[in-house]
Amino acid sequence: MTLKVAVAGASGYVGGELLRLIAGHPQLVVETVTAGENAGQKLSDFHPQLDEYSELVLTETSAEILANHDVVFLALPHGKSAEVALKLPPEILVVDCGADFRLLSASEWAKYYEGKHAGAWPYGMPELTLAAGGKMRTRLRSVKRIAVPGCNVTAVTLAISPALTAGLVEASDLVATLSVGTSGAGRAKAEKFAIEMEGNARAYSVAGTHRHIPEILQNVTLASGVEGSVTFTPVLVPMFRGIIAVVNAKPSKEFSFEKLRDAYRDAYGDETFVELISEDKLPEVTAVAGTNKSQIWVGFDERSERVVLISAIDNLVKGTAGAAIQSMNLALGFDESLGLTGDGARL
Repeated sequence: MTLKVAVAGASGYVGGELLRLIAGHPQLVVETVTAGENAGQKLSDFHPQLDEYSELVLTETSAEILANHDVVFLALPHGKSAEVALKLPPEILVVDCGADFRLLSASEWAKYYEGKHAGAWPYGMPELTLAAGGKMRTRLRSVKRIAVPGCNVTAVTLAISPALTAGLVEASDLVATLSVGTSGAGRAKAEKFAIEMEGNARAYSVAGTHRHIPEILQNVTLASGVEGSVTFTPVLVPMFRGIIAVVNAKPSKEFSFEKLRDAYRDAYGDETFVELISEDKLPEVTAVAGTNKSQIWVGFDERSERVVLISAIDNLVKGTAGAAIQSMNLALGFDESLGLTGDGARL
C-alpha cells in the first residue's frame, strides 16, 4: 500500500530534493505539488531533471488542497508553514522543513523571527544524543507532526552532541565556523549569489544575529542538560550545495582524547547516515553531496587545549529533505533508511 503525498513549496530547491527522494521511496506516491507565485506553471519548468514528475502542474498552497493526503511536506518560507499546518487534520503526517515549529521558547522565537510563535513539534534529528538518555529518534515514532532542523544546526549539532552528552567539553564555550553553499539561501538568492560568489567568500549574519543560534543552543541543552553559549559564524563560499562545520570547544576536567573517540564510536558506530572518519582524513563536501550522509572528524589541539570537531553534510539532503524523509520513516514505522540509501540524481 502506498501513501498519498503532497509537497508544498515544490518549485524551490528543498521541494525538488524532497521529490527526488520520494521518487525512490517504495511506499510513497506524489499526488500534489503546490507553490506560491509559481502556481499554474509546470513543475518541469523548475525541476527538469525530475522526469517522473514532468507532467505535474503546481497548484496554489492551501490547507484545503493539502488535506486529502496521507503525508504533507511543507517546504515553505519561515512563517508560512504555520498558517497552513494548523488547519490540517490531526491524522495527516505533516513534516515542516521550515523554522515555524523548531523552537521550544516563544521568547527566543520573538528575538529571531517575525510573527507569533506557533509552538514546537517533535524534532527531526534522529541521531541527536540526549542528556536524558538515548537519542531523538525514540521521540519520533508514531508522531503526526515533525519539525525538520535547520541545515546549519544539523552540521553543528552532529559535530558536538556526543562530546556534550559524554561531559567531555564545556557547553559554555563553543565556537562554530561554517562554510556554506549558496543553495542554503533558497532559489531566488542562490541564483544571484552564483554570480556574486564566483572567486569570493563572505561571512553573513555575524555577531549573534543568525536565526539558527537559538536552535543550536536548544540542542546543546538537550545534549548536555545545561544551558550553553555559542559563537556562530557562517561563511558563504562559491559552491552550490554543502556545509563544512568546524566546531571547537574547551575540554572538561574529565576529557581525554581516548574518551572522546570512544564517545563518538558509541554514538555513531551503528548509525547508517553518520560516518566517523579516521584521524588521517578530513570531511569533504564531495563525499556527502547528494546523500543523507554526514562525515564527522574529532581531534584535539594540544597547543591551544581545544577540542576540534568537524562535520560535512549536504545542506539540501541531510540538512533538510533527507532528514525529513528519515524522520517520516520513523514516524510511519518504516525502516529508517527507506528511500535514502541511493545516491540518485542531484540538482
